[in-house]
Amino acid sequence: MKLAATLIFLTSATLAQAGCGRCAPIMNVSNAPTTNASGKALTNEQIKTAIIRAGTALGWQVKAEGPGKIVATLYVRKHTAVVEIPYSPSGYSINYLSSVNLDEEGGQIHKNYNGWIQNLTRGINSQLSGA
Repeated sequence: MKLAATLIFLTSATLAQAGCGRCAPIMNVSNAPTTNASGKALTNEQIKTAIIRAGTALGWQVKAEGPGKIVATLYVRKHTAVVEIPYSPSGYSINYLSSVNLDEEGGQIHKNYNGWIQNLTRGINSQLSGA
């Protein structure tokens, strides 16, 4: 009886891991600096423009949701990722809001999501450094 219970447990654990073989912890960016290449502080308008340019260049649909807040949505085939990007002269963040078909559950998500966030972060930083 103990052997059967152990086998059932091991089989269940293996199947659970296999189902999330393409998952990783959800990546958020917190308080990334918003200075340009010379270290000069930027205005809210310059930061907003940099975020919008970077997101748009990478295929994100970017919408200002009020002062200091942008919501960006990326559609890739049958997948959708939505993030909130709060910003100020002291920094910006990228926070997961929602997704479709990215297997998000319990703080885990399809690993492609994190690649998209890394690309967005690099794009924003590049735009900020040139501002």
